[in-house]
Amino acid sequence: MKLITAIIKPFKLDEVREALAGVGVQGITVTEVKGFGRQKGHTELYRGAEYVVDFLPKVKVEAAVKTELVERAIEAIEKAANTGKIGDGKIFVFDVEQVIRIRTGETGEDAL
Repeated sequence: MKLITAIIKPFKLDEVREALAGVGVQGITVTEVKGFGRQKGHTELYRGAEYVVDFLPKVKVEAAVKTELVERAIEAIEKAANTGKIGDGKIFVFDVEQVIRIRTGETGEDAL
């Protein structure tokens, strides 16, 4: 089992959700986050004063998937989140040792 974490642009969330559902990912967790990478934020003008916006709004999408689904899920996220511009985001993949469904007590891949 793997945990896929993707940091993406907020307006790409629906496309990523649909793409993951299309490859068989059953559940995701979404968190609104702020951050920056190579783009280092940007400057904005507000009431005549210029100020720097260091942290840009992003969305963190997390999905625990069976090992055999990992490559398809990564490809689906890459296609759906890609705009070809800086700040499209990153995908991280982590090993998951154990999953337990609280309601039924199921463990492992059965709990996904």
